[in-house]
Amino acid sequence: MRTLDITFCASLIESCTSSKNLRKLKQVHAKILIAGISYHDFIRAKLISSYATCSQMHEAAYIFSVTNRQSTFLYNSMIRGYASLNLFRDSINIYHRMLLAGKQHDAHTFPSVLKSCAGLSALHLGRRVHVAVLVHGFSTDVATSNALITMYAKCGDLSTARKVFDGMSVKNLITWSAMISGYGIHGISGEVFHLFEKMLDAGESPDGVTFTAILVACSHGGLTDMGRGFFEMMEWRFKVKPGLEHYTCMVDMLARAGHVEEAEALISRIEVEPDDVLWSALLGACKLHGKMEVAERVAEKVYGRLFSNLSVS
Repeated sequence: MRTLDITFCASLIESCTSSKNLRKLKQVHAKILIAGISYHDFIRAKLISSYATCSQMHEAAYIFSVTNRQSTFLYNSMIRGYASLNLFRDSINIYHRMLLAGKQHDAHTFPSVLKSCAGLSALHLGRRVHVAVLVHGFSTDVATSNALITMYAKCGDLSTARKVFDGMSVKNLITWSAMISGYGIHGISGEVFHLFEKMLDAGESPDGVTFTAILVACSHGGLTDMGRGFFEMMEWRFKVKPGLEHYTCMVDMLARAGHVEEAEALISRIEVEPDDVLWSALLGACKLHGKMEVAERVAEKVYGRLFSNLSVS
C-alpha cells in the first residue's frame, strides 16, 4: 500500500513540475508530510526537482541538504535550478560539491554548468569543464556542444566556439542560432549572414532566437537597411511573429542610426506592452540626437503607464 502511495504522490509531484504549479506543489508536499512518507529518497528527489523547476531554490536546497543519497539527478536538478535563475555562482558551487562527492556526470550535467560559466564570463573554468566533457565522453552530445559554443562565444573566444561548431557531425537549430548569436554580439556581421545562408541551405528554418541574433548584429554593425529587411521577412517568409525582443532590437538599431521618429512609429504598432528596456532605448536616442519633441511624447507615455499601474495596484 505504501508503495502505491509513493507512486501516486510522485505522479502528483510530476504534474506540478510539468505545469510549474507552485501552489499545487505545496499542497501535495503538505499531504506527503501528513502521510509520513516525506523521508523517502524517491519522493525527496521528485520534490527537489519540482521546487527547482518552480524557481523555489530555498525549498529545494533544504530538502537536498537532508537527503541521504544525493544522486547525480539531484545535483543536476540543483545546478539547473540555480542556473535558470541566473544564480551562476550557486550553480557552480553545487557542481564543485558534486565533484567532491565523486558523482558521475551525465548528459544533463554539462549544459547547465556551461551556462553558468558563460554567465560568469569564466573562460578558464569553462575550458576546464570542456576537458571534463571530453574525458567523460560527451563531446558528441548535441546539447552539451551547443552549450560549449555559447560559453566560448559569450566569453569572447569565438575561434574555439567555431571549432566546436565545425566539429559537430549533427547540428540542430539551437546550434546554428548559438554560433550566429556569438558572431552577432561581437559585431562580426559578415559571418552572421554567411552562417544564416548556410543554415537555410542545411534545411533548418530560423526561429525567434535566430532573428534576435541577426537583428543584434545589424544593430551593432550599423546595418539599418539589412535590419529592416530581416525584420520584414520574419513573418511573411518564415512565419515567425516578432516578439518584444525583436522590436527592442529594431528600436535600438533605428535609434543608433538617428531614425528616432521611425523607432517611435514602430513602437506604436507593437501588439504587446512595451517594457522599460524598449522605452529607455528610445529615450536615450532622443537625448543623443536632440529629438526633444519625441522625448516629451515618450516620457508622457511612460509616466502615464507608470501611474496607470500604480492606480491598478
